[in-house]
Parts: sequence; C-alpha cells; structure tokens
Amino acid sequence: MAQETILVIGGGIAGLQAAAALREEGFRPLIIERSAEVGGHVAQWDRLFPTQLPAREVVAPLMASAEGIETATGCEITALESIDRGVSAIGADGRRFEGRAAVVATGFDLFDARLKEEYGYGMYENVITSAELERMFREGRVAMRSGEAPRRVAILHCVGSRDEKVGQNHCSKVCCITGIKQAIELTEALPGVQVTNFYMDLRAFGNGYEELYRRSQVEHGITYIRGRISEAGETQDKRIQLKVEDTLVGRPLRMTVDMLVLLVGMRAPKCCGSFGLPRQANGFFAPRDPYTGTVRSSIPGVYLAGTATGPKTIAETVNEAATVALRIKRDLL
Repeated sequence: MAQETILVIGGGIAGLQAAAALREEGFRPLIIERSAEVGGHVAQWDRLFPTQLPAREVVAPLMASAEGIETATGCEITALESIDRGVSAIGADGRRFEGRAAVVATGFDLFDARLKEEYGYGMYENVITSAELERMFREGRVAMRSGEAPRRVAILHCVGSRDEKVGQNHCSKVCCITGIKQAIELTEALPGVQVTNFYMDLRAFGNGYEELYRRSQVEHGITYIRGRISEAGETQDKRIQLKVEDTLVGRPLRMTVDMLVLLVGMRAPKCCGSFGLPRQANGFFAPRDPYTGTVRSSIPGVYLAGTATGPKTIAETVNEAATVALRIKRDLL
C-alpha cells in the first residue's frame, strides 16, 4: 500500500518532531514552512532555560531526525480545505498541497513592541527586545548602539502579555524564566553589570525554574522589583530614564539605565484567522478538547501541535508533536 501523505504546516521544533514521528509511523510527511529555513524561533536563540544548554544542541538533533523528509520552504499557507479523503493546504503563492491529514504546527508570533509606545521601542536606540538581546548573545557581543558595553540594564516583563490595552490578556508562560536566564547571561557576558528585572508576578513553575531564580539573586546579584514601568524616556547621552511604580512598597521611583530590554510575549500567528479553525479567546487555535483531545481540532483530518494552541515550553511542544503522530495513526490506519 502506498504511503499516506501527511501535511505538516510549520517547520519549527513542533513541525520537525511531528514529521520525524510520522515517518517512523509509516507515513510520508511533507513539511511546509513559510520561512526560507526550518528551525523556527528556537533556532534563533542562544541558550535555553533552565540549564543554559545551547539552543543548537536541541535544534540540530531535531533537524537530523527530519533529514530527507520532503520540505517546501518559503511558502506561507493561507487556507485549509477539506477534500475527499483528506485536506488541502493553499499557499499565498497559489500552490496547493494535498494530504490524507494535516498537522498545524504554525507556532507563534512575537508581540510587536512598537504597540507599547510608552517604552520607546523603535524610537530610542537602546531599547531592545528580548529576541534582539538573544541575538547579541548568539553573536558574542552585547553592546549599546554606540558600541559601548552597558553598565546598567533593566529587563521589563510582560510586554504584550497580560495586557488588556493591547488585547493580549493571556500569560506567555515562559517570559519570566527567560528574563531570569537572560539576566544571568548578562552578568556572565558583562562582568560588573547591574541588572534589574521589573515584573508583575514571577511565575517560575517548572522543574529547575525556582532554583534558577534563587541562583540569579544569590550568585549573580540580580535585583527584582515588583512594579511596572509607566514611561521610558531618552536622555541627551542616549541613556534610558524610567518612571516606575514599585507596587510592593507603594511608591514611585526613577531609574536611569544604559539599556532597556522588553520581554515580548507570544501572540497568535496571523494564520489563526484564515484557516477556518475555531479559536480560543487568546487567538490561538482551539483544540477539540482541552483535557484529552489537545492534538485534535474540531475539523476531521486536521491536527494541532505545539504553540499553535498557545504558549508552551520546548519540552511540552516536542512531546505534543510526538503524540500527534500516534493520534493520526490510530485515527487513519
């Protein structure tokens, strides 16, 4: 019997894992990725929490496990259609792909920090995002626009998460621990730097997370202030002046730093509004059942994996992507 083709929409870690698992179960996966390369967001990261393992050591084995699987890169899927005994995926360029089923592993988009104008992203040269800081780590040099190393850095949590003003009410789940990890990396890259994290609530729920938080204070001298930055301004020497409300002591404070890092959250990708699949209140795709049917959509033949249904850790994403292959095998064979 000829192998059944299964479309895997998205070539991040969920898509790579799902494709490899599908091949092991006897299917013929086809990965469709909108970018020029597979690997997704994790491939753009330097080190991962809580162990500070280099991201490449996670992504490289996933790429190796999917080696030889047919892949169509540079193709953004804009619509899904049910067809006789299967699913059709239609690209923005008019290409059409057909398969017995489809795994939607489209991941997430990063929140656009320019929507929070009060922080000055895109206006002040030393206000950057957490993704941009990660790129500096990966390139081996953390510096202000002038080329100098920052001596004081502030990290602001929940930018584009838990924020009704921008329609992002959900928690992005991994931002707190990312801020802790990046603060530690800053002290390792820049000896003597002072790092302050501003947070709403610290949510260090995972295995090893609380320990990393404690180590960041005890061993690295990182400061944590429970409060929101209400406004950021630029001084004449291009430093960033912050107005903050310290919510623990109930008083305002001012601080001037060399660099402000905005911890941007996860938001639902644009395709969530065009695939014709039910969505949750946070904009991500809705699984058929949030308890026992997390990898099934409400549309026969369409399955979900990874952060297509909301923020997740890498471990959760990879495990769910492996599970979806077993689910498809049980449903189709």
